[in-house]
Amino acid sequence: MNVTVFGTGYVGLVQAAVLAEAGNKVVCIDIDADKIARLQRGQIPIYEPGLEPMVKNSVATGNLSFSTDAALGVGHGELIFIAVGTPPDEDGSADLRHVLAVATTIAEHMECKKYIINKSTVPVGTADKVRAAVGDTLARRDRAALAFDVISNPEFLKEGSAVADCMRPDRIVIGTSEWDSEQKLRHLYAPFNRNHEKILVMDVKSAELTKYAANCLLATKISFMNEMANIADRVGADIEAVRKGIGSDPRVGYHFIYAGIGYGGSCFPKDVKALISSAKQWGLNADILTAVESRNQQQKHYLADKISGHYQGDLRGKALALWGLSFKPNTDDMREAPSRVLMERLWAQGAAVRAYDPEAMEECRRLYGDRGDLELCNTKEEALEGADGLIIATEWQQFKALDTGAVKAALKAPVLFDGRNQYEPEEMRQAGFHYYCVGRPDIHTA
Repeated sequence: MNVTVFGTGYVGLVQAAVLAEAGNKVVCIDIDADKIARLQRGQIPIYEPGLEPMVKNSVATGNLSFSTDAALGVGHGELIFIAVGTPPDEDGSADLRHVLAVATTIAEHMECKKYIINKSTVPVGTADKVRAAVGDTLARRDRAALAFDVISNPEFLKEGSAVADCMRPDRIVIGTSEWDSEQKLRHLYAPFNRNHEKILVMDVKSAELTKYAANCLLATKISFMNEMANIADRVGADIEAVRKGIGSDPRVGYHFIYAGIGYGGSCFPKDVKALISSAKQWGLNADILTAVESRNQQQKHYLADKISGHYQGDLRGKALALWGLSFKPNTDDMREAPSRVLMERLWAQGAAVRAYDPEAMEECRRLYGDRGDLELCNTKEEALEGADGLIIATEWQQFKALDTGAVKAALKAPVLFDGRNQYEPEEMRQAGFHYYCVGRPDIHTA
């Protein structure tokens, strides 16, 4: 099928690459000429496992191309995906300017029926706004008779496993009331729907709400466990034992019930705020989601408070090794990352940071530039050299097996602040560490 994707960000690029890999002819359109030029040279702007070879292979076969020419894209695609950003406004609501700009652009150039597919995460009612934008533009062109449909097809990708999620989706939600639109999408997704039926067809507004509901529920589970971890801290319980106790109940399950230092990224924070804002517009108070957001913001300060407490509030002249900058493993994304709050707290108290991350070093440099209290190290071992303590902020696989002897030898003092509960407190006690974690008993050695 001939497919056009507007937007070469995280969602658009992954979706385009996977559809091209399946044999479709896909054109990606973006207004960022520099990004398009880099993609045409084979330079992938984001880190996502498996994405780069897939893009390069599809470009080589002719199934995938990149352009800034919107007219070319509209002319090419029978199915046109809108996969542009919806950044939060000051009030937390989703900014739909880019989505509606693409809708208008499609209408300015279309000459035959188009199936317009909202892939961006958008509030309930956005399809109606896209439909109105397209209809108004066609009317101004005196082409109101041109047929089109607007379909909601939300993405459910996890950063760090987005290609796999796209190739082997848990579900494919199609929001439409038009039979021919449903059939077009069924045909497009047939290669990914062979093992068992994954397609869920529903009305457009239900599809739009499904995406927000999914992300907000996952964020709620994380904030709930972090709240339980704080209670465990106060009463002397172990949140890991609690996690196993409640996770064994099949109604709860083990997914997304790990305590830590808060969620980040491009989805959960934005979507929780956007749904809170939408609820207000509908005359509702989203009390649970407001609490989820509040807990998450507080949780990002949890480890900084423990660090400050260990050093009795005086961090001047201290240097802390930091392992992990991205908000989660297998990505270079630092948007809303807990590491950012942590570093900024440390700097404000006079400490320096020696940081290492397998993928997010360049992103950190882009965000903070060159500063005397931040050293970006080439290896995790280098980050330890001369540091007063070690902080774990991201649960990268390479951090899980800790060489306690080597770490202890490299640090000025055996102090470890574990924001992801990677290690067992008793093992840290035996290794002679002062060990601070989340919702588990802290270990203090002589």
